[in-house]
Amino acid sequence: MSKAYQQPNEADRSKFLEQLGSDRVRWDAEAIHSAASDMTEDLVFLPSLVVFPETTEEVSQIVRHCYLRAIPLTVRGAGTGLSGGALPVEGGLVLSTARMNAQPKIDEANMQVFVQPGVITQVLQSCVEEKGLFYPPDPSSRGSSFIGGNLAESSGGPRAVKYGVTKDYVLNLEVVLADGRIMETGARVLKNATGYNLTQLMIGSEGTLAIITGITLRLIPLPTLRWTFLVPFQNPNQAVSAVAHVFKAGLTPSAMEFMERDAIAYTLAKRPDLAFPEAELAQAYLLVELDGFDEDELQRQTDRLIPVLEGFEPNEIWMATTAAETEGLWKVRRSIGEAVKSHSIYKEQDTVVPRFFLPELLAYVKELGAEFGFESVCYGHAGDGNLHVNILRGKLSEQAWEQELPIAIRKLFKKVKELGGTLSGEHGIGWVQKNYMDLVCSPAQLEMMRGIKSVFDPKNILNPGKIFPDAK
Repeated sequence: MSKAYQQPNEADRSKFLEQLGSDRVRWDAEAIHSAASDMTEDLVFLPSLVVFPETTEEVSQIVRHCYLRAIPLTVRGAGTGLSGGALPVEGGLVLSTARMNAQPKIDEANMQVFVQPGVITQVLQSCVEEKGLFYPPDPSSRGSSFIGGNLAESSGGPRAVKYGVTKDYVLNLEVVLADGRIMETGARVLKNATGYNLTQLMIGSEGTLAIITGITLRLIPLPTLRWTFLVPFQNPNQAVSAVAHVFKAGLTPSAMEFMERDAIAYTLAKRPDLAFPEAELAQAYLLVELDGFDEDELQRQTDRLIPVLEGFEPNEIWMATTAAETEGLWKVRRSIGEAVKSHSIYKEQDTVVPRFFLPELLAYVKELGAEFGFESVCYGHAGDGNLHVNILRGKLSEQAWEQELPIAIRKLFKKVKELGGTLSGEHGIGWVQKNYMDLVCSPAQLEMMRGIKSVFDPKNILNPGKIFPDAK
């Protein structure tokens, strides 16, 4: 740990106990170990203290004290992150947003909602859907992830292809700066050309610039119809090749997901309670969804979609005919990540390229696997070119895993860059991807980002050790 920081001592604990009470300041082994890791590989970094504020004012007081004492502070949501963004790599204090979960305040007239960062994403979606409104971003972890964490990583999900990612729905934020000051970043309006866009700067900043304590989101009307298709292929290349042609045909599905055979097989093995239409699995699948408000319009889109898909030689296309069948398919898709990770020690790469180049990316992943001796399981949001590459350790030696695999990952990211893509579509950079940033960011870009960080956080106490490459 860096000597530039102070670790919380007994006096600091007393200060926070006085402010929050004994039930919201913890340093017992259970709390410390719970805050030491997230869903990123098997990484563990122990903090000294965990606090649970409930209000913006409490967050402000905590942050102000850490600033004066130079205590490193890491914000933690639900711990579902996949890039190590919530790992307290410098120890210090973890600020959990779990108690910042008041009931969302819905403004039906303006189709907006104000929400605290500790509200579970699916809870937020359910609340607004009861009013006939829709918050589309839906990461696979939506049943457990917090909306604040979704903003920190600019999360997407299957429906980003039609509706956009988290950043596209944020109107205004309430944030606490590194020195404890409270600030709003924007306004509750749909158009805002008033100075720099501080709202968008915060989204995807992974808790390195400020702490989000209040969020105003725009909403849209909830589509009343969803038509879902499962499209099996014996050739995975054909599956990903079909994707760009669907959009060239003038169609914009509300979801277009790619799943390799092993992704489905591992999921059904771990979750035998889940139903899947095919007993004999194909080599790859597209899960395609159309949504809207008019059945005739969806039929017209379907009549254009099916011939495009059939041009890439799928097996028989299967359409869900009931809500239960639709939800069953989506349960399989949303369970893939957890199932694959439970199969083996893994490293997940959140690659994203222009969707026409998905076949070239998928082929290169398999070439690397053959060269370096690893198994990969690929799935993800094909509609927007976002391919999750899960590299499984399997039978690789410790030396190969620790020393040779980083070479393979660097080669993968070089290829992604060549194809016009980048390191992460929705998981963020955090701890595990930071030393690849030089592949996609110029020295000028990194210098500008570091300058922004120093303006917002001159003592570098907010989530230190993230995003920026280690000094060489």
